[in-house]
Amino acid sequence: MNIAYGYYNYIILNCWGVIAVGDSKFLKEMGQRIMMRRKSLRMTQEELAEKLGVSTQMISNLELGKKAIRPENLVKVCDALELSADFVLTGSNTQTAVDATAKKLIQLTKEELQMVSDMIDYMNNRK
Repeated sequence: MNIAYGYYNYIILNCWGVIAVGDSKFLKEMGQRIMMRRKSLRMTQEELAEKLGVSTQMISNLELGKKAIRPENLVKVCDALELSADFVLTGSNTQTAVDATAKKLIQLTKEELQMVSDMIDYMNNRK
């Protein structure tokens, strides 16, 4: 994941493209994911703020989708809540999908793996 930021907005670049963090709906959904995980860990906003070294107000604004998160704080949130950045940002976990696919690939024969590889090459080259 690449992170680029300017004075007014943060822009997150991930494997799906560009996500403008200034988007209100996006911020609210991201905040909801953070709040749900914090609550599932039975952690208060105060406890999370202390772990991150930020104010309780910052956590409240983040969970309500009122403010964008700085990249360095995103990393801290992910660590504290044991979440991937993909999940916090998009609601899906890319690594889980990759792991599931890898488990399926392990069960294939050498010939079947070659067929899958050829299909991937074909799909990548048709763009």
